[in-house]
Amino acid sequence: MTEKIENKIIARWLKKALNRRDFLKAHLKGALILAAGSSGILFPKMVFSETVPDIVVAKGSPVEALKAAMKLMGGMSNFVKPGNKVIIKPNMSFANKPEMATNTNPLIVKELAIMCKEAGASSILITDYTLQEPKSCLSNSGIQDACKDIAGVTVASANSDALFKETEFPNAVTMKKNSVHKDALNADVLIAAPVAKCHMATGVSLSMKGMMGLVWDRRSMHSTDLSSSIVDMCAKVLKAKLTIIDGSRVLSTNGPGGPGKVLEENTIIVSRDMVAADSYAVSAFEWYGQKLAPKQVEHIRLASERGLGRMDIENMTIKKLVI
Repeated sequence: MTEKIENKIIARWLKKALNRRDFLKAHLKGALILAAGSSGILFPKMVFSETVPDIVVAKGSPVEALKAAMKLMGGMSNFVKPGNKVIIKPNMSFANKPEMATNTNPLIVKELAIMCKEAGASSILITDYTLQEPKSCLSNSGIQDACKDIAGVTVASANSDALFKETEFPNAVTMKKNSVHKDALNADVLIAAPVAKCHMATGVSLSMKGMMGLVWDRRSMHSTDLSSSIVDMCAKVLKAKLTIIDGSRVLSTNGPGGPGKVLEENTIIVSRDMVAADSYAVSAFEWYGQKLAPKQVEHIRLASERGLGRMDIENMTIKKLVI
C-alpha cells in the first residue's frame, strides 16, 4: 500500500471519528502523521487516545516485539508518569530456566523496567511470591541478573508475611478479604507481565491468575471457589493498569511448573484490559493439544460477566504486527 493511499484511508477514518470542524483543524495543522517502519501506521499524540487499539499483538524477537507493541499503545508514558511507584508482576515462581516457559522471559521484564525508568518512575519493584525456594527462583529465572544493572529497580521475592497487609475486596462474591502485598497496595501503577502457561486448577495462568503472587493466603483461595476468588482479587485491588502477556514461549501442557510442551510462539500481547489480554491469549495458543475459547475458562468468563473487562475479542480493535 502506498503512502498516498494510506493517508486517504486514515483521513477517512478520522473524518468519522472527529466532527468536521475538528477534522479540518487537525488537517490544516498537519496533525496526521504516518511513520514508516515495520510497526505500520502510527497516529499523532493529539488523537492517540481515540485510536489506541484494545489489544496489540506483535510477533518477532521478544524485545523488539514489545517495543513495537508499546509504541502502538502510545508508549509507556501513557501509563507511567514521572514520580510514579511501579510494581511489575511477572511469573518467577519456579527455579527453572527461561526455556521451560514457567517464568516470564527475563528480556521482557528487563525491557519493561527500562521503559518504566525512562518514563520517570521513582521506584520499580519486580516481585512474586515464589512457590519454590526464593533465591533459586530469582536466580534461575534469569530475571534478577537481567535487571541488576538498572538503577532504581529492585527484584525481590514476596515470601514474608511482614510484606502483606490484610485487605478487604470491595463487592467480593467469594473472597471478602486476604492479605495483599503492601507495595502493590501503595503502587501508582501495577503492570501484569505473566508468561502464557496452562494450569492444572484453572486451565490457564495469565494476567488475572498471576496476581495470586501478590496475596499471602493462596491456600484459602484453592479451598473455596478459586475462579470466583481470582475475580474478587482483580476487580478492584489488584487490577493491572497495563498487561503484557509473554507468549514468546508458551507452556502448553503440565503447567504451572512443568516440564511440559513448550510452544515457540514469539508473540507479545499488550492491552489495558486484563480480561481482553487473557482472552486473546486463550484463543491464540494451543492448550493441552486443543484450541479453547475464552468462555471455556471459568475465571475469564466470570470476570467478563462481572464487568472487570471484555472477552468478546471478535468485537475489539486488534492491531497485529510482525517484526
